[in-house]
Amino acid sequence: MTASLPMYDRPETAAAHDRFWHAIRDQLGHGPAALTRGGDPWQHWQSPDLLLSQTCGYPYRARLHGHVTLVGTPDFGLEGCPPGHYRSLLVARHDDPRGDASAFAAAPFAYNEPLSQSGWAAPQNMAAAQGYAFANPVRTGGHRASAQAVAEGRADIAAIDAQTWRMIARYDAFAADLRVIACTPPSPALPYITATGNDPAPLLRALNAAIAALEDADRETLGLRAVLPLPAAAYLAVPNPPPPASETG
Repeated sequence: MTASLPMYDRPETAAAHDRFWHAIRDQLGHGPAALTRGGDPWQHWQSPDLLLSQTCGYPYRARLHGHVTLVGTPDFGLEGCPPGHYRSLLVARHDDPRGDASAFAAAPFAYNEPLSQSGWAAPQNMAAAQGYAFANPVRTGGHRASAQAVAEGRADIAAIDAQTWRMIARYDAFAADLRVIACTPPSPALPYITATGNDPAPLLRALNAAIAALEDADRETLGLRAVLPLPAAAYLAVPNPPPPASETG
């Protein structure tokens, strides 16, 4: 069996993630001794040996639904979001005079990757609802890299999921050069998944028991309040925007 918690894993949170996994494993009474890190996430997510991982809502609805089992949805207690939901914060440099997201429609828009709900789908869906699109995308490979690209002037705007922004603001000095100019509507947060055929109920119970068992400092580091049983339909209802032109080949 394999397990991973990749979505908010960075050097400052790795030890807390390890302790969280050990608490989950203790509750389950079985599982790998250590989290898998690195490698191709798609191979890991789709492995028949997957006990537990976390993916993004867009990959789940676009490619993984029907090929994995949904376990539950984390609640980060994010401002402006219902339980089990998150949203993207659109960030620009402090010295950029533009104050409305639509003013950045033709500006370099940093995004992590095209199947990201928070980095690509949420801002493009928001823009489409308001009659425009972010038309000059610059792929960076990660949320932190997108925020840093804006801070360093290699892009003018980026959409960063609110939980990741918490961590960037806490750990990265370049965050001081950025400001939030807009927020997307909330959507279901990044789901926990297991392999097809696995019973999700024991995993959901173990996740919540593990959160309760964490030390306060680890719970604060990970931002976790609970894992909720949101239905798959909540993810499938979110629209899929067109991919960046550079990604269509």
